[in-house]
Amino acid sequence: MRSLAMVDEWPVETVATGVVRSDGAILGRRGPTDRVFALASVTKPLAAYAALIAVEEGAIELDEPAGPEGSTVRHLLAHASGLAFDEPKVMAPPGERRLYSNAGFDVLADHLAKAAGMPFAEYLRQALCEPLGMTATEIPGSPAKDGLSSADDLLRFAAELQSPRLLAPETLDEATSVVFPGLSGVLPGYGHQRPNDWGLGFSLRDHKSPHWTGARSSPRTFGHFGQSGTFLWVDPDAGAACVTLTDRAFGPWAAEVWPAYTDAILAELG
Repeated sequence: MRSLAMVDEWPVETVATGVVRSDGAILGRRGPTDRVFALASVTKPLAAYAALIAVEEGAIELDEPAGPEGSTVRHLLAHASGLAFDEPKVMAPPGERRLYSNAGFDVLADHLAKAAGMPFAEYLRQALCEPLGMTATEIPGSPAKDGLSSADDLLRFAAELQSPRLLAPETLDEATSVVFPGLSGVLPGYGHQRPNDWGLGFSLRDHKSPHWTGARSSPRTFGHFGQSGTFLWVDPDAGAACVTLTDRAFGPWAAEVWPAYTDAILAELG
């Protein structure tokens, strides 16, 4: 794909990117796609997918208590538990606000680890990484932000997000639809959104503005971006997904070039 050459002009030292179709076919790669990068919050979709596998396996349930009083696994996945951003401090009752929370994912991982009888990182490896052949992926620290992976591995994951083999399609549909509709909150890096709709671990494009995806991105687009300069989006209407990893922290440079890059990819896809 010609549009992938746009990343050569970005103000970063290293970038690896690729586009994968819904049938798993790689439409293009650019850069060292086998290199391992820090994912930052792109870790969250991986952690969420492992939790959803645990739900289907019966290890946990979406509506069982987890986290603060009144909160459930569903609340934790949807950033609606009321926990603060980076500490297990209750800031609001569950279900009232969309408080983006790293702490909520840490609590979720601890909850799953106890239920599964193994460390969360090991559960993720067995349930997600091994079946998809994601040999470069691991979460050595927080399941909210400390993941490591390569573009090649995340392209495998992005293919799974379009044609799931490890989850029932109905489960993935629920995870990529609005959970607790109408909640307002801050989209990190992009300010307050009314509403700030979210799925089960996945950020939803909807009609948010400004946003890190493109003007051409369909409202059904879902994924995540990370403060380490990384993103993964899936656009079901386009029948494709894009993974991009860099070694420069998110900032104004990314807010400028990412949407244009996404729009160029979508235009080339037609």
